[in-house]
Amino acid sequence: MSSELKFENHENENGFNQKNNNFNSKVKVTDLISRLNQEKKKERNSNIVLSVAAISAVTVFGIIISL
Repeated sequence: MSSELKFENHENENGFNQKNNNFNSKVKVTDLISRLNQEKKKERNSNIVLSVAAISAVTVFGIIISL
């Protein structure tokens, strides 16, 4: 019982309780999905650039060796 009182006092000292904290900290799933899609696009673009650079390097190296 004393631990319950301490917990209640702690909540009151901080100015909020657990119920209000959960209500104010909701996250929109649509926002998370849009961020995920943006990150996927950035990663895909960087992978494409890296692949093109690697293929170009191999091609140039092949041309130099064939001379």
